[in-house]
Amino acid sequence: MMGRPVNARHNRQMVSIDQLVPQDHFLRYADAYIDFSFIEEITSSFYQPASGRQSIPPITLFKMLFISYWYGIRSERQLEKEIQTNLAYRWFLGFDLTTPVPDHSTISYSRKKRFHETTVMADIFEAIVKQAMEYRMVSGRVLFTDSTHIKANANKNKFIREAKPEKVIAHFELLEQAANEDRIAHGKKN
Repeated sequence: MMGRPVNARHNRQMVSIDQLVPQDHFLRYADAYIDFSFIEEITSSFYQPASGRQSIPPITLFKMLFISYWYGIRSERQLEKEIQTNLAYRWFLGFDLTTPVPDHSTISYSRKKRFHETTVMADIFEAIVKQAMEYRMVSGRVLFTDSTHIKANANKNKFIREAKPEKVIAHFELLEQAANEDRIAHGKKN
């Protein structure tokens, strides 16, 4: 006999968000081993104390950007949606189930305007990667290849070294491209 599906969506339960995130989740390791506290010191000169509306704390902002980087989320609008629904992301950011997620435009503004023409973003990403390497969370030994067929250039005496753009910069460029496309689609100014 087949049972009827039970709809428990509206049941209330006492549960901690900590209980809902698996103990072996990558973000638990990142939270345990990576010290994000240096971010406040680096970014303190970019924030005005007690003026205007409350901003996203810099550590939260950068953790959000790391989530987008680590999980390949290429749009700030999509990042907002993912954080809204993913318990592990909420846990990592210190949000509970009802904490409102920062709007995608706030994330974009901070990334584009607040740290514009500075090396702050790159400095913070570099420091985090160094910490991750110390704890062997990343090794730099992964090799990605493109299987496009091209004519081989096997002459050992004739090769050209080309500098490749860094992954982080490329990721931010993709975020910027997605933000511009989103603005155009919604009839907003650049």
